[in-house]
Amino acid sequence: MKRFNLSARNATILLFLISIVFYGIDYLVFGHAPDIAAGFLGNLAFLPIYVLFVTLVIERVIKERERLAIRQKLNMVIGLFFSEVGSDLIRNLAGFLRDSRDLVQRLQVTNHWGNSEFKEAAEFLERYRIEVDSRAGDLTGMRDYLVEKKGLLLGLLENPNLLEHDEFTDLLWAVSHLSQELELRKKLTGLPDTDLNHLSGDIQRAYSHLLREWLFYMKHLKSDYPYLYSLAVRMNPMNPDAGPEVK
Repeated sequence: MKRFNLSARNATILLFLISIVFYGIDYLVFGHAPDIAAGFLGNLAFLPIYVLFVTLVIERVIKERERLAIRQKLNMVIGLFFSEVGSDLIRNLAGFLRDSRDLVQRLQVTNHWGNSEFKEAAEFLERYRIEVDSRAGDLTGMRDYLVEKKGLLLGLLENPNLLEHDEFTDLLWAVSHLSQELELRKKLTGLPDTDLNHLSGDIQRAYSHLLREWLFYMKHLKSDYPYLYSLAVRMNPMNPDAGPEVK
């Protein structure tokens, strides 16, 4: 069975003929040609307003659908990052922190958290000064891990959907920069204090971005994917006792 498809030209002609037929029936049944003409001109006068209104509404609906589609793809990219790299990075980089007690306490996300708790945690991160010492952790192990994930990081940076999320792009650049800094050094032992202080700053930058984006991601899961949020809470990288088991 062949599909019945109308081109824009044929559809225009068909609609015009239908309009003529109805005006003709109106004239034959009721007469009053001047009234018909006046009604036609009145409708014609409002036609540009109708077209403008419909165009604006349709354009707004289309843009909103595109925005939601891009947001969904972006959240998928962020989810991939934290499942493959981000959560482990939060755990591993914690070894470089001078004091993580406040961070651990304030970021114990639970299933009962709502918008107010997420807002308070975000405000806390904005105020909190993360103190990092590159001497406290395993720089060689961190370098090896980041080199292993280098391909994934580069692939994420090439994703065009990231143009819609500057903060997450900044996170990827911070982590990639830290990876380059560690990879380019022939050895990570016996470094001068000036260089170790520089690496401390790179780690601090990456960790700050990580925590902010992780909190944003957790809030997204809470509102849109409760079953994923439940697992993410149980695997909270800020919880030293985290595990997949439901307790």
